[in-house]
Amino acid sequence: MPDPLPRIALPIGDPAGIGPEIVLKALGNADLRQLCEPVVVGSPADLRLHAIACSIDVHIESDRVVCADFPPVTLVAVTDDDDGNRQFGRVDARCGSACVGFARQAVELARAGNVAAVVAGPHTEESVNLAGISFDGYPGLVADLTETDHEHVFLMLLSSVFRIVNTTLHLPLADAITRLDAALIGRAIAAADAALRQMGIPVPRIGVCGLNPHAGENGLFGTEDDEIVRPAVDAARALGLDVTGPAGADALLAKRAHDVYVALYHDQGHIPIKVTTPHASSAITIGTPILFGSVAHGSAHDIAGQGRASEAALVDAVSRLAAQIGVLKT
Repeated sequence: MPDPLPRIALPIGDPAGIGPEIVLKALGNADLRQLCEPVVVGSPADLRLHAIACSIDVHIESDRVVCADFPPVTLVAVTDDDDGNRQFGRVDARCGSACVGFARQAVELARAGNVAAVVAGPHTEESVNLAGISFDGYPGLVADLTETDHEHVFLMLLSSVFRIVNTTLHLPLADAITRLDAALIGRAIAAADAALRQMGIPVPRIGVCGLNPHAGENGLFGTEDDEIVRPAVDAARALGLDVTGPAGADALLAKRAHDVYVALYHDQGHIPIKVTTPHASSAITIGTPILFGSVAHGSAHDIAGQGRASEAALVDAVSRLAAQIGVLKT
């Protein structure tokens, strides 16, 4: 008999965004059903709201979602006083709190061994922070929930074209530059190397992007690359890692000669992914004891509740996590 499919939790993300819609659509996607046994984590009332608004053919009960052409799916209900009364496309503290609650429950399932991985719907940072929760993305939240040192947790973006690890994430650019030092960049390089080895690449080729144009060009355009980036690369090489850089990000990424790239700030890592594969990319939190991924796009408030969102990125993220589960089993 074939091995059973891995159980993967799907927390629905921001209930005012497209997260519930893409999760429900994914349940009716044949590719996803061949990859995993999905477990939905979220509010039944919020899911009903999106199913009706988006004309998705499902029946939502208190503990399961019944689909037209596939077996029912387990629903782990997480409720609050406002669920089912959300306004689509609205930045709302209650939605931010709910989003974190869904993710927290999914992480608890993973830590207890009830699911093999988590793939979360998109969040809205502003809504979460309005709820009084310090939040700069899923990696920090997962670090907190798994009691992992934030200094060793990073976001990796994946697509059919690139794998990119972000050294810093949701920070003002000036703050990101201030935060960068050789130790932090070295930890990002080490995390990238370890993650790709887990994915089955025995000696990952790592390219490190420069901070300044042309990686500073020998100090002509800034000294940070020589002062903080190059020492991190040299230290990683001394440990036996296959690392090159720093190099100008434009030239480095254009060559596509590496297995993974280390970007130094948000847009340096996100733009190549969004430009080349805007609707088929995923994000994985690396450096924590659980497998946690998410879509690499936002909650798309502008089209929430309209039935226009695609589940492709969610299915892609599930595919990548399911593949990693397979590697870890071998």
